[in-house]
Amino acid sequence: MVEKYDLIGANYNTTRKADPYLFSRLFALLNPSANGNYLDIGCGTGNYTKKFDKKGYNFIGVDPSSEMLEKAKKSGSSVTWKIGKAETLELPENSIDGIVASLTLHHWQNLDQGFASLRKVLKPQGNIAIFTATPEQMQGYWLCHYFPKMLKDSMDQMPSVDVIKTSLDKNGLIIAADEKYFIQPDLQDLFLYSGKHNPELYFETEVRQGISSFSSLANTTEVETGLNSLQKDIASGKIIDVMKNYENTDGDYLFLLVKTLLD
Repeated sequence: MVEKYDLIGANYNTTRKADPYLFSRLFALLNPSANGNYLDIGCGTGNYTKKFDKKGYNFIGVDPSSEMLEKAKKSGSSVTWKIGKAETLELPENSIDGIVASLTLHHWQNLDQGFASLRKVLKPQGNIAIFTATPEQMQGYWLCHYFPKMLKDSMDQMPSVDVIKTSLDKNGLIIAADEKYFIQPDLQDLFLYSGKHNPELYFETEVRQGISSFSSLANTTEVETGLNSLQKDIASGKIIDVMKNYENTDGDYLFLLVKTLLD
């Protein structure tokens, strides 16, 4: 089976760079130690994995896309790269001190199996640092105004906090902390809502190609229609009102610190 990111990975590194702030939060939540062994699940081209590696931490990067991992291997690092999925990790039990899972939960085929697999390889005191978005948060994206079906399809595949909690509970894991994230204008990792403050970003083909919602969920007609409408609204100034209508306090994305539920 051809993985989704095998198809969109050609220019991925052009627009999907490790953002310093996001990395700092993942680092704080993971709280790695110098002698530990760590896992980046759904690592993609390894932009964040390699940031940890440069700081001297031992990492394994796992991704189902051979295209992504080939790009990850091209720049020098001591990271061990492996083809694989969250649900079927081929790693020894209790061998991992901590796990990073950034913008990957919605790509898992089975959330329960994924967390069961992570729990199996994670040491009892290990941390799982998750970065994701919830359907409730995505309802507050002004992109819904221009690409309604694409956003609905994106929300449908994104697990809610309640779904995540239920799945974690089944596998002896708990959310120990959560933290809302609001898109900043200087964001360097151009994922779905990266253009929150800069709508013109979505006119760039390379930016859209690096976003799975645009590259694999959206249909050409809706994208063309939405971009034309967006362009007109930017020219007329209507975009300001559209953006104001979607202002909220729910956060755009969410950091989660997950821990093992100890007896």
